[in-house]
Amino acid sequence: MTASEKAHALLDGIRKLDDEWARAIGGLGEPELRAPSALPGWSRAHVLTHVARNADGLQNLLVWANTGVETQMYPSAEARERDIEAGAQRPAADLLADFVASAGRFEQYAAAMPDDAWAREARNRQGAPVTGAVVARMRLSELTIHLADLDRGYDLDRVLALLGPLTEDVVQHAVTSRGAHLPALHLATDGFAWTMGSAPKTTVRGSAGELLAWLSGRSDGAALDGDVPRLPAWA
Repeated sequence: MTASEKAHALLDGIRKLDDEWARAIGGLGEPELRAPSALPGWSRAHVLTHVARNADGLQNLLVWANTGVETQMYPSAEARERDIEAGAQRPAADLLADFVASAGRFEQYAAAMPDDAWAREARNRQGAPVTGAVVARMRLSELTIHLADLDRGYDLDRVLALLGPLTEDVVQHAVTSRGAHLPALHLATDGFAWTMGSAPKTTVRGSAGELLAWLSGRSDGAALDGDVPRLPAWA
């Protein structure tokens, strides 16, 4: 599969999850938005604002890949945190409108990307090279994980069930992100498997959602089978 073909498959998943988010947040008022999310210290308003600013930041990376003009995801880590905190204090109607508008901007820009741009590179927040197709995978992963974080009745298995074969891409993104912290082991779920390191002797097995929850720091891995290593906090 070419980078363009992979990107367009990922964009189908992004549109599906954007629609699911719209259903999940539709009609939320002040009390629901100020209520705690599943992320310690963050309200649902913080989660919404974070995912909205992520859409804008990842669109910047698509601009970089598309044009070759360096366009950082965020001006700085400090600016990112300030924007989330300030944005989370806005009235409910503004929060919801911002979320929908940012998702729409990302979708619109991505839909107009020329096929060859998806194989070109930008650099993520850590300075690592990422192709345009990987940027699309980053957005799909963000929408997946934070829909569960919203604490509106979704767990990660429920969200991943909406994505079908794209489940492998979302878990793969988490595996790649955590690669430096994973010892030699096999990770296995129904239909998918990953091998970390050389000659691993340990297999960690569970549902795709359970693996993703552990890899992303949403669980300690107690629901998984096998000798599950402890991972540092998700950055």
